[in-house]
Amino acid sequence: QVHLVESGGGLVQPGGSLRLSCAASGSIFRLSTMGWYRQAPGKQRELVARIGSGGTTLYADSVKGRFTISRDNAKNTLYLQMGGLKPEDTAIYYCNLDPPFPSQPDYWGLGTQVTVSS
Repeated sequence: QVHLVESGGGLVQPGGSLRLSCAASGSIFRLSTMGWYRQAPGKQRELVARIGSGGTTLYADSVKGRFTISRDNAKNTLYLQMGGLKPEDTAIYYCNLDPPFPSQPDYWGLGTQVTVSS
């Protein structure tokens, strides 16, 4: 069983920065693709960024150049460094673990709220 716990959200002014963290339990973190997703009110959940077990990254066009995803396998922790924040980045941010085994479902955290407002 895997549990994911996000932290680091909050209220920030436009142009500001935040770093989100996702602590994972279990032993499959280092083997798994990890991702950050977000869901704004009235909108569907969308991919923000993903990082493979080997470190390959993928970003949504809307955050390229502003956000950086990283992972620390020794600490079982995923990060999202967010800069140049815009009001449209306001959403609940969720951590996702995509296991390397086809028979296993994805795991999700409960999310952390990010609000960008002056």
